[in-house]
Amino acid sequence: MRFMTAEPFRIKMVERVKKTTKAERQQWLKEARYNAFQMKAENVYIDCITDSGTSAMSSEQWSALMLGDESYAGSKSFYKLEESVQDIFGMQFVQPTHQGRAADYIMARIYAKPGKYAIGNMHFDTFRGNAEVIGALAVDYVDDIGKDTASPPHPFKGNIDLKKMEKLISEKGAENISVVIITVTCNNNGGQPVSMQNIREVSALAKKHNIPVVIDAARLAENAYFIKQREEGYENKTIKEITREMFSYCETATMSSKKDGLVNIGGLFVTRNDEVLKVAQQLAIVHEGFITYGGLAGRDLEALAVGLQEGVDEQYLEYRINQVKYLGDRLKEKGVPIIEPTGGHGVYVDGRRFFPHIPQSEFPSQRLVVALYEEAGVRAVEIGACAFGAKDPLTGEDIFPEVEVMRIAVSRRVYTNSHMDVIANALGEIYQKREQYRGMKLVYEGPITSLRHFTAGFELFPQTNAVTIEV
Repeated sequence: MRFMTAEPFRIKMVERVKKTTKAERQQWLKEARYNAFQMKAENVYIDCITDSGTSAMSSEQWSALMLGDESYAGSKSFYKLEESVQDIFGMQFVQPTHQGRAADYIMARIYAKPGKYAIGNMHFDTFRGNAEVIGALAVDYVDDIGKDTASPPHPFKGNIDLKKMEKLISEKGAENISVVIITVTCNNNGGQPVSMQNIREVSALAKKHNIPVVIDAARLAENAYFIKQREEGYENKTIKEITREMFSYCETATMSSKKDGLVNIGGLFVTRNDEVLKVAQQLAIVHEGFITYGGLAGRDLEALAVGLQEGVDEQYLEYRINQVKYLGDRLKEKGVPIIEPTGGHGVYVDGRRFFPHIPQSEFPSQRLVVALYEEAGVRAVEIGACAFGAKDPLTGEDIFPEVEVMRIAVSRRVYTNSHMDVIANALGEIYQKREQYRGMKLVYEGPITSLRHFTAGFELFPQTNAVTIEV
């Protein structure tokens, strides 16, 4: 007999969260110019703006904190982390950083070149921002099914389209392609995984043309779990066996350890190329600190060494993936349009299908973010016209992304399924009254378009009727 299973842990400490009134939330939204990033976390009931740095650490991690060696150089905590990273990545050289975007910056300085292309499945905002500053040309070549938020379920919607990649190489010349970056899982389109076959084939094509391959490994364990569950020939492999094979196909990997590393701060730059390491170390010394602490305290290195191992535990991953699926299933029951299948770290609600009467120029997904906080105190994030919109360099006209969604990121080991029910119930009620909502106007954006969503300001167009929802 197969029994239902609960979370593979016990809760030993709790943190109080504050319930607020709708009138209070409306005032806070107005003060934040309707940007969830500009709000105080203490005024959020359920915080789903990110899964980065929001994990609950284990008793083993808290114990490891006490062992932190705060030596400036040669910290024993670094060597524990190095051993843990080598075990999971199967790569020799490890440079810690204070968080993922620091590793991303180092990677961009090494691999992104002015006027040359950086191919990815879907580049996330920090690399795209680095590319914009450097003058590199970041292109997204995820499979077409991965760009269609209404497409039927497919096991690997994060795959890179090899034909598009080969066409670019043929038309522009391999010398004009500086790097291929495979993001696992693919964040922008629902936390969708990349198959081992696709990683292998992309790597082979890149190697044929002497183009280096980098893996953005923030959610490496979740991607490995999906490979084990969905790809033939991997059902009997361990998660570590799968991660080591994944990284055997790349030269370098970067990681925001604040995701699958189960820590609140930290990043990694990992490579098998000793010449790349030398450059990375010099950049780390200038921007992060000495190479054996990389901007982190010894206690953070210790917690990460433990967290990486816990992150690849299969029982934990089963719980993790299925909690996200639970939320997705609840939303589907209520008719809420989401990307299917649900990914590893969150549920992505299709803003255009949710609000079909709001044009993309009026930010339907951002409107949904605002509605969800206003009605239920739940904070999510827009991944659409604001976050990934652009301007035509010649005409100045808006270029809108193909994916227009609201991401509900689920923190690791933090919320229960009761919290998921609150989110689902609120969105279900909003969906029933969706015709009453109107769009938004962008009134402020920063100078770097690819990063504007962090500081953007909005105004609301008036609604047709007041909406009252009891959650």
